[in-house]
Amino acid sequence: MAQHTSHRHDGQDHHHDHDHDRHHGHDHGHDHGHDHGHDHGHEHGPAHDHAPAPTACCGSCGSDAPAVITVADEPVPPGMVITAVRIGEMDCPTEEALIRKALGAHPAVGWLRFNLMQRVLTLAHQPQALDDLLALVRGLGLTPEPLDAAPQAAPGPVRRGLPLALAGVFAAAAEAVEFSRGGPDWLIAALAVAAILLAGLGTYRKGWIAIRHLTLNINALMSIAVTGAMLIGQWPEAAMVMVLFTLAEWIEARSLDRARNAVSGLLALSPPTASVETADGWAECDAAQVPVGARVRVRPGERVALDGEVESGQSAVDQAAITGESLPVEKGIGDTLFAGTVNTSGELVYRVTATGGNSTLARIIHAIEEAQGARAPTQRFVDRFAAIYTPAVLVFAILVALLPPLLSGGAWLEWSYRALVLLVIACPCALVISTPVTIVSGLALAARRGILIKGGTYLEQGRRLGWIALDKTGTLTAGRPVRTDFAPQGDTPPAHAERLAVSLATRSDHPVSQAIADGRSELAAPVDGFTALPGRGVHGTIDGQTYWLGNHRLIEERGVCSPAIEAQLQAFETAGKSTVLLASEHEVLGLFAVADTLRPESREAIAQLHALGVRTLMLSGDNQHTVTAIAGQVGIDEARGNQLPADKLAAIESLLARDASVGMVGDGINDAPALARADIGFAMGAAGSDTAIETADVALMNDDLRKLPAFVRLSRATHNILVQNISVALGIKAIFLVLTLSGMGTMWMAVFADVGASLLVVGNGLRLLRHR
Repeated sequence: MAQHTSHRHDGQDHHHDHDHDRHHGHDHGHDHGHDHGHDHGHEHGPAHDHAPAPTACCGSCGSDAPAVITVADEPVPPGMVITAVRIGEMDCPTEEALIRKALGAHPAVGWLRFNLMQRVLTLAHQPQALDDLLALVRGLGLTPEPLDAAPQAAPGPVRRGLPLALAGVFAAAAEAVEFSRGGPDWLIAALAVAAILLAGLGTYRKGWIAIRHLTLNINALMSIAVTGAMLIGQWPEAAMVMVLFTLAEWIEARSLDRARNAVSGLLALSPPTASVETADGWAECDAAQVPVGARVRVRPGERVALDGEVESGQSAVDQAAITGESLPVEKGIGDTLFAGTVNTSGELVYRVTATGGNSTLARIIHAIEEAQGARAPTQRFVDRFAAIYTPAVLVFAILVALLPPLLSGGAWLEWSYRALVLLVIACPCALVISTPVTIVSGLALAARRGILIKGGTYLEQGRRLGWIALDKTGTLTAGRPVRTDFAPQGDTPPAHAERLAVSLATRSDHPVSQAIADGRSELAAPVDGFTALPGRGVHGTIDGQTYWLGNHRLIEERGVCSPAIEAQLQAFETAGKSTVLLASEHEVLGLFAVADTLRPESREAIAQLHALGVRTLMLSGDNQHTVTAIAGQVGIDEARGNQLPADKLAAIESLLARDASVGMVGDGINDAPALARADIGFAMGAAGSDTAIETADVALMNDDLRKLPAFVRLSRATHNILVQNISVALGIKAIFLVLTLSGMGTMWMAVFADVGASLLVVGNGLRLLRHR
């Protein structure tokens, strides 16, 4: 059997509880020379290959890399490996508890991690022990398969149509015979037993396994309750309870599959084949086998099969599946394409930059699956509560069966029946299942809208954000300065001053210099002795004369500044612009104002955050005049300029000291300490960035800041549904507890209540998929 060797781990909890050490020095950034995300010390690769099985392919296609399991929040014990196992029957904590009991204390097991929504168990174990461990799982009546040998789609609920229908007929017949009193008792018992055997053998088998392992789950409780009902002569009711329970289990499994499909449906976005260039022309190849560097063609109307960079053609591409953008984006030579997006118009030829298992789409899917496996705070609370609830109700049921008859001197059958009803409502399935369904629905909806949330912890915590701090450059602004003003000085002709400035600017790679030279490089003259002056500017010789191009500090050092120049500098800075000065040996020849352009959606995003009660803080390395001007344009509450990385960190800590929940949004390495310290770090423009997708708390797949208020709204909607589900699950249990003790509750009513509550909470959780 295949085993998957882990990547290196450092033991940090990727899905932080926020009550222990926060992220340990993780940087958020994107591909443009930045490093987004938290550095957890592990390499990044696909969890497993989501592509279909390989088919015959053209000669240019290479073999696909083997699947690799990555577990971001668990250290691998020495001498152990990681294996992921799909268990088709592992639907809820019922099976999880059995597996934990069977494997948890085994000396060959390091740790276990359960993803019930994907039916995947990941375990660290000694390599030679895998077969024995899988045999223990099979002994529980389950069918484990290592992930690379298991089908990629989780199996749906077992088809029980005909046996269940016949069981329903027999149960109804038993009820009818007893109600009409038209037949002997043996006939009623025979009909009931036939119904129970047809509908409940699976429940009895799983219940017996649970009892043998001293585990109380719904199968064990139902087996005890139905058997007890038969022993006290309640034959029709025992039969109807088992039929209703089996039917409800089937319906519940179908409902849960909807939640699973919300994520697995992303797999269908990427086509199974790609048109690849070969020595003999274009040929259809299995996308999973196409190597990096291959040239791929995508026609109008087709989906892009693999990530790549456009080499020829022009078209508009619908990227909604990856970035959540509502309108197609124009793509040309050098632009990035993402697997799963749709080419809407012209034909494109692109060179592959990532294999199918490493595409941006594959990483998004893997990130969501990992997030599902991590328990959110509410889920951890529910799990702890459920562990106490079931034994408590069982003890209470025993007391109900024994104490009243002992104290009153009779009515043993009546109180035993009430105790059996209590057993039916003793399983907390509705309560336990409500949380993961809701969290997974929220994660899937966010991913569809270009917001990648790395765990239920962050999805839940987003509702509590009181402050969001934002970097300026590349976050509120586009990060691409443009020249806005030119003010010639003295007697120098403006055209000549511009020619001198452009000549020096074209030799510099500084963004501000590039803004001055942008579109004017044809004016540039040869420059001799060009020298960069760090932190001040540049200088060089043009036509035998030396000129300087730089900031205010450089001009003051040259001794050519004046009150008039100072006044103009002040005016530009007050307007939020950076100023570059051109000077000769004796005087200033011109002032060039450069400004970063605001993102068009920044003002709307900040307004939406304020409407949600979230305050905003801008942290920027620019001068305070510029920062104040930008803050005024977009409506930021507070703005701090001249911020070094340590200053940004101190600002976040000062907000946290106020007992506020703080988010930090950034796209540069300068933001890393602040992003790490904040409760939630948001990475901008994460599409195509391996690091950001793998490690950011929340990755905004494009640069649209309106995704911030959308995230907060989704977090609040998720919390509301979680509260509703927990209230419904506990409320129904409480109602039937009272009904049972008062003698009005029946077993079939209890089954309706228990499974009905499960269906209600699952359906309510799935509502998130339609949240607007």
